[in-house]
Amino acid sequence: MLITVQNCDPFGCTTQTKVDTEAMAKLNEAQPLGQFVGLANYLNRNHLAVEEIGAILADNKGFSDVVSRIFNLPFYRALSFTLVYCFLVTPLAMALGFAIALAVNTLPRLLKGPAIFISILPMIITPLVGSLLLAWMFNPAGILGATLQSLTGDPGLSLLASPALAWTVLIFYGVWTNGPFSFVVFYAGLQTVPHDTVESARIDGASRWEVIRHVIIPHLAPLATFVALVQLMDNFRVFEPIVGFSAEANATSLSWLVFNDLVGQDAQLFGSAASTSVITIVGVLILLAPVLRRTWREFNQKAV
Repeated sequence: MLITVQNCDPFGCTTQTKVDTEAMAKLNEAQPLGQFVGLANYLNRNHLAVEEIGAILADNKGFSDVVSRIFNLPFYRALSFTLVYCFLVTPLAMALGFAIALAVNTLPRLLKGPAIFISILPMIITPLVGSLLLAWMFNPAGILGATLQSLTGDPGLSLLASPALAWTVLIFYGVWTNGPFSFVVFYAGLQTVPHDTVESARIDGASRWEVIRHVIIPHLAPLATFVALVQLMDNFRVFEPIVGFSAEANATSLSWLVFNDLVGQDAQLFGSAASTSVITIVGVLILLAPVLRRTWREFNQKAV
């Protein structure tokens, strides 16, 4: 709990924000911060919401009503967007990066430098700044927002009013900012593709697509696994775009829940933030388990 106090001296007065120690002492007497509460933080409404889900399952109007009411709960609402963001942005960004890497690799040497610079530009821009720029463009007074309103004929269409538009723009921004990383890794991998194998395939009559499918993609498969691991971990912690787009009314993530609890003035929410962080770590491990298992299996086969 914070209070604002005024300090005055011969040179003037200044204001300072500090912790209200008396209020914190009373709060600790009522419920000490160090008190062990077991799994209560994980089972309450802000997280797994066991009681709320039980009530929904006991009294509902059908499957669609159950799903809509469960995903209106804070944790499941954030989890749904986080998972959708992960499983859409990661493959789309990898495909975009791979396509750009193939295109740049075929350019003349004089054009490769400028093309590489333009391709990695989204990765150079600070995520929060990039999301703010795009949010201003999608503002009703911005060029993209005004264009969408004229195309759809809906003068009220905006990021703040349309959950579908907010999710679409966030996913588009995620692909745009994640694509350059995939491009850099895949472009570096293309420089190691054996030219003799590619030439042999072309002499045998293989088309460009067949060369990509049967020669280049198998060669880059280990790099694809690495890119997928890194981007899954990064996308599961999506946070900056939600803040930059001010999209928390339509889309929240697990990382945003942690931030929202920590900036609150209720000290008891620190335990809630810690619980969300632990659940986030568990979620990342679950997402990475299949990829790590496959990588470990391939490593053991090569070792034998």
